[in-house]
Amino acid sequence: MGGSAEKLMNQIMELKFTSKSLQRQARKCEKEEKSEKLKVKKAIEKGNMDGARIYAENAIRKRTEQMNYLRLSSRLDAVVARLDTQAKMNTISKSMGNIVKSLESTLATGNLQKMSETMDSFEKQFVNMEVQAEFMESSMAGSTSLSTPEGDVNNLMQQVADDYGLEVSVGLPQAAAHAVPVKEAEKVDEDDLSRRLAELKARG
Repeated sequence: MGGSAEKLMNQIMELKFTSKSLQRQARKCEKEEKSEKLKVKKAIEKGNMDGARIYAENAIRKRTEQMNYLRLSSRLDAVVARLDTQAKMNTISKSMGNIVKSLESTLATGNLQKMSETMDSFEKQFVNMEVQAEFMESSMAGSTSLSTPEGDVNNLMQQVADDYGLEVSVGLPQAAAHAVPVKEAEKVDEDDLSRRLAELKARG
């Protein structure tokens, strides 16, 4: 094994660690989302609707972050699996080595948007069109959005209220009527994502 191949194997190990740490970040976001939901409940009980709204926004933002970390992690796993194969066959190009380096430094910043962009250029290096199509699909699903739509906020507040059997349709205009259909739609979306993540993992 030449020096460069050995170096690459080390980089691959690093990327595996990074994927694990992205999963840790996702778990952290999940915990934070739960604690924000609890604050929504307490605020509603006190009749503090403005507070509840802010906590609901935070919870939704944490949920989005969690999903983005999970997407990035599964994209990274898929990339690492292919790198592994190519490293064993010694078919890694020099430019690939450079991109691995830039990927490492981007991941270190913890900036989701930048990570996504570096992953895009990384994935473009894979010549295989089918592989690329797969990646395009997952990266489009992974576009990072940080705004929290009003409807989502109302629904989350209503959902927390329902979970704890609190009466709050008062402060939530028209949310009660829409809570159920929207929850259904969200559920489908999440199931779809979980399924996609599982498939990606299985493929990697």
